[in-house]
Amino acid sequence: MAAGAGDVAPGFGRGFWEQRWSQVLREHADQVARRPPNAHLTAAAADLRPGVALDAGCGHGAESLWLAARGWRVTAVDFSPAALAHARTTAAAVGADLAGRIGWVEGDLAVWTPPPAHYDLVVSLYVHVAGPVTEMVRRMASGVAPGGTLFLVGHRPVDPATGAETAAAGQVQVSVAAAVAALDPAHWEFAVAEDRPRAVAGTGVDAVIRARRLS
Repeated sequence: MAAGAGDVAPGFGRGFWEQRWSQVLREHADQVARRPPNAHLTAAAADLRPGVALDAGCGHGAESLWLAARGWRVTAVDFSPAALAHARTTAAAVGADLAGRIGWVEGDLAVWTPPPAHYDLVVSLYVHVAGPVTEMVRRMASGVAPGGTLFLVGHRPVDPATGAETAAAGQVQVSVAAAVAALDPAHWEFAVAEDRPRAVAGTGVDAVIRARRLS
C-alpha cells in the first residue's frame, strides 16, 4: 500500500515502487479510488481530537483524506510522484476545503525526518523500511508532540499460523518487537502493541502499535 524505502533495499527501492504505482494507477485507478482507509487507523483515531497529523508513506492518500475529512491538518509524505499525483487529484475532486487541509510532500522515508515534536498524530502504515526498523521508528516518533499519538502498522512477511509467505514477503516492515525496543518507556505509553490477524484468511497478521508520548 504505502511506499517508503530507499534505493538501498534490493527489489523494493524507489524505482520499484514508482513503477508499481504507475502501473496500478494506469490499469486500476478506479479500484484504487475505492479502497477504504485502513481499518486499524479508523478504529484507533476515532476517539482522537483533530489536530496536526503526519501520514508517513501515504501512498494513494486514503488515510490522509479520511483524516482531513475529520478536521485534521495533514502532512502526507511519499516518494512516489505517481501516487502523490493521484492523491492530490482525488483530494481536489472532493473539494477545496478538504484539499486545503493536506500538504503533499515528496520524501524518502529512509532519510526524511519530521520536524521535532510537531504532530499530534504520526501515522505510518505498511511501509517497507530501508535500514534498521528501530531507527525508522525513533525518527518518526521524534515528530510526535508531548501528549500526541504514534500509530504504526506492519504486515508480517510470514503467516505465523501456516508458515506461508504473505504479500509482504521479502519486505522489512514494522514489528511489535522493534517498536517496543525503539521507544523509551519513560517517555512513551503503549495503548496497543500486538499482532492482529488480517481480515482475509490466510494472509497473515498485522503488527499494530499505538503509543502516546508522555514527554
